Amino acid sequence: MSKNITPYKDSQLGKKQQVEQMFDTISGNYDNLNRMISLGTDQGWRRKVLQLVAETNPTTILDIATGTGDMAILLSKTNAQKITGLDLSAGMLEVGRKKIKALNLNNRIDMIQGDSENLPFEDNSFDAITVGFGIRNFENLEKGLTEILRVLKPNGIFIILETSVPTKFPFKQGYFFYTKNIMPFMGKLFSKDQDAYKYLSDSAKNFPFGQELNNILVKVGFKTVKHRPQTMGIATIYSASK
Repeated sequence: MSKNITPYKDSQLGKKQQVEQMFDTISGNYDNLNRMISLGTDQGWRRKVLQLVAETNPTTILDIATGTGDMAILLSKTNAQKITGLDLSAGMLEVGRKKIKALNLNNRIDMIQGDSENLPFEDNSFDAITVGFGIRNFENLEKGLTEILRVLKPNGIFIILETSVPTKFPFKQGYFFYTKNIMPFMGKLFSKDQDAYKYLSDSAKNFPFGQELNNILVKVGFKTVKHRPQTMGIATIYSASK
């Protein structure tokens, strides 16, 4: 399980603190390297998340593990009056705030530092909640999902976009070759924190996906849980409601 995988094996810090440290370290070049590693395919997946959220016509949206704000910025294309991006990493948030300011979206998007497992919001606060490539970084997955359920309004929508593992030949073999060899190499080549991209690769391969993650969502209390594999299964979009 992903909870046993941490960015820095020799660190005495817990996973949550290590993840915060890791993203602070790589925040400056995260966007460019992330596009390179995903070969740009993440953009199409995010647009599908936007479509699912927009269909519910939300007024308030929370984007958890918002990082540098890509998903929050994309969600501004909905009619939502207020979008809140939350992340552990001050470094990633600072990059995001600069992007939001440049796009004149300060009046619609707030970026706040916070813990996904102890959300600083009242019950039933948001019409829609999203997590893009961040849920595998939760230290306690079920606790984080329970918190998300708490702050989601009744009948609200919850969308997860996360990496997954292809199950069919030859995509499965190609995926493991890419994540074991190419992805860490690119991280080593362009990032000063080599452990970070090894962690991102290892955590992706070991995180529950498909029906296994559906079952966890149902266990926590979500309803109408569905999953949609993307690009031969290298990512999956999950939707659920309260």
